[in-house]
Amino acid sequence: MSAPNFLRLYVCFASGYLLSYFYRNVNAVISPELSADLGISASSLGLLTSAYFFAFAAMQLPAGMLLDRYGPRRVEPVLLCISGCGALSFAASDGLPGLALARVLIGAGVAVCLMAPLKAIAMWYPSERQASLAGWMMVAAGIGSLLATTPLAAALSALSWRGVFIVLALVTFAAAVAIFLLVPDATARPRTPGLIEQWRGVASVFRSPRFWWLAPLAAVSTGSFMGIQGLWSVPWLIEVEGYSRDVAARHLMLMSIVILGGYFAIALFATRLAERGVTPRHLFAMGFALNIASLALISTRALPFTYLLWAAYGLGSAVNVLGFTVLSEGFPRELTARVNTSLNLLMFSGSFLAQWGIGVVVDAARAELHSDTAGGLGLAFFISLAIQLTAYAWFMWGWRRHAALVPAAA
Repeated sequence: MSAPNFLRLYVCFASGYLLSYFYRNVNAVISPELSADLGISASSLGLLTSAYFFAFAAMQLPAGMLLDRYGPRRVEPVLLCISGCGALSFAASDGLPGLALARVLIGAGVAVCLMAPLKAIAMWYPSERQASLAGWMMVAAGIGSLLATTPLAAALSALSWRGVFIVLALVTFAAAVAIFLLVPDATARPRTPGLIEQWRGVASVFRSPRFWWLAPLAAVSTGSFMGIQGLWSVPWLIEVEGYSRDVAARHLMLMSIVILGGYFAIALFATRLAERGVTPRHLFAMGFALNIASLALISTRALPFTYLLWAAYGLGSAVNVLGFTVLSEGFPRELTARVNTSLNLLMFSGSFLAQWGIGVVVDAARAELHSDTAGGLGLAFFISLAIQLTAYAWFMWGWRRHAALVPAAA
């Protein structure tokens, strides 16, 4: 089967991935309203918001098997409808349990919004184009992240946070319909391995030394970034830096613009750079070095240029999508979705732990150390930074060992 027109494929899948990122980050901007309406603690707010990541992570392994068995066009629309129902439930909920359950539905429903197009790209396009095409998918993520900053703050002057989620639900249902109607099936007649065979494929991924070389850095650095961007960035900028919410939102907007620029750069230049010896794994290593260094400067408040530091923090994270490319190079194509979702499982588990854990540290610092919110956030950021530095050292230690691309057996 010939590859479909990428523009049509892109518009359909990009709509879902844009929504996924908007859902991921929306609570950062509406957190003051949620705290005021519900009167919840920092740890409860972190748990509520990170319920998205918990559900997202829990869906990864079954989603990978579903994508390898049925293809992106059949799987993603069903899950997006679940997410739309979750958005409606979030808008209608009045208490923490209802909001958390709705957030679980949202997270589960958008669980394949990147994995589905990555599976489609791996099935339809040659390997030398895949990093750039994946970069184009991340452009949609950058737009979704951007919309969840100053534009969202402006929308809250006309709509309540409940109204925002009603609009999100309607757009999510529309994206599901578009994917189902306009995206072709990956293959005309796919082979459908049994459940036991599929689980053997998953087990081969988790037994691979290559997986455990890359996964820790992807999990703790991407997880920390998503946890901070999606919730704790605004409290940090307000409580530690002393900015207003509007100024904090402008920081996030600039960071999102820079991330979007990073995704554009990957889309436009990754293939050309690889031809010159700068491979996706080199970009992955350089990006997270910048990400971790920026977090260190933010945490220590060593420099006063907060807009610049948060922009650099976001730019470094733009390489996260290349982790899937680097990892998949060592596995056969029929395992693509399971490889990607296995890595995504750890990344979003890391996001869940980081987002909830920062809130736990803040509350513990208040109770045990008699610290204020700013002090608790500082301690939490330092703990996150130490874990990331350890994971990066592990990644660099295995650099030469995993240079050779030897596909694992399925």
